Amino acid sequence: MNRMDTKQQASLLRTFRSLHRYTGALLFFFFFWVGASGLFLGWKKHSGGAILPQTQRGEAEVLAEWMPIDQLADRAVAALEVAEPGAGTEIDRMDVRPGKGVAKVRFEGHHTEVQVDGATGEVLQIATRHSDWLEALHDGSIVEGWLGLRGGYFKVFYTSVTGIALLLFTITGFWLWYGPKRLRKARRRRR
Repeated sequence: MNRMDTKQQASLLRTFRSLHRYTGALLFFFFFWVGASGLFLGWKKHSGGAILPQTQRGEAEVLAEWMPIDQLADRAVAALEVAEPGAGTEIDRMDVRPGKGVAKVRFEGHHTEVQVDGATGEVLQIATRHSDWLEALHDGSIVEGWLGLRGGYFKVFYTSVTGIALLLFTITGFWLWYGPKRLRKARRRRR
């Protein structure tokens, strides 16, 4: 490595240091929320039901022994109306778990989940899915809800910015660690 190479490398290090510092300052809140929400999402199934309600067990694991899906939905809606009057009862989705004998019913506009025994229609649990709003925070779609935006464009923008920035920090961070080692080695060789 000649003298010109070490000057170029030192200049590159200064550029990377500035890029790393200023980009980090600009994106601090994005990274904080992505990191914190990602941590909780990683724990969701091991939180004892605090973040994601634990899946209950129904009586029958064979779908042929289950009640019709529309009746299960009706039972979940009726239970929600009693437990949380005024909560929206429009069903967003149903997660059918034949192996556990349960159907999980989720609703539009809030994060309540009603778990219903597939065979008997008995309501096994009504609980809040905190993992849903944590996921929306993690991927930026929570902002779309607050602003009334549709189409997922903010989410694409948010995940692109944070993903590209994470790659940039990985590259510049590695170079900020490795570059000085390489520079010192080159200086020793010149002596």
